[in-house]
Amino acid sequence: MTEFNAIQDTLVNLDEARLLQLVNEALEKGISAGDILKKGLIAGMDIVGEKMENEDMFIPEVLMAAQAMGKGVAILKPLLGEEEISTRGSAVIGTVKGDLHDIGKNLVAMMMESAGLTVHNLGVDIEPEEFVRQVREKNATILCLSALLTTTMPMMKQTIDAVIESGLRDQVKIMVGGAPVTQVFADDIGADAFAPDAGSAAKRAKAFGS
Repeated sequence: MTEFNAIQDTLVNLDEARLLQLVNEALEKGISAGDILKKGLIAGMDIVGEKMENEDMFIPEVLMAAQAMGKGVAILKPLLGEEEISTRGSAVIGTVKGDLHDIGKNLVAMMMESAGLTVHNLGVDIEPEEFVRQVREKNATILCLSALLTTTMPMMKQTIDAVIESGLRDQVKIMVGGAPVTQVFADDIGADAFAPDAGSAAKRAKAFGS
């Protein structure tokens, strides 16, 4: 088993202490921080995402894995260049105006960060104009909109319309999600993708960013 496989397995098995030990040991062996990040930690979180999609892992376990990965990245960060830390694009994510739900959205943000994207989490109750401003300021390539109430779903379309009116639509892929959101709704409002859970959201975002 390679160092990378061991890091992946330890991350999936939620053994944080052993994970951090393996990261430090890999560095001591002269393995580059960039390779440890991409081939060990990010690859391990890809497996976690797949297990979540297949319902082999659940939200509390995924959160534990993401937190453990975050501590591993903290060890590597001083040795990483900016380019290595994020090679898969920049994403803006938030819950739309009128909606205050954020647990699912925060999990999506964590999974996307674990997949190697730079994520700007705006929080909840975000106006369409603020999404547009943040996409422009952060030069984002991905915009993720969350809604947990059927009454706030129309705000997703208003946000997409605002992005179109701003002239930024061609530079950004728009992904939508949340309990009441469906693929049909996503298609109707002109979104580029729909993600039913955090694992699939990270996978789609990673594909957009590559």
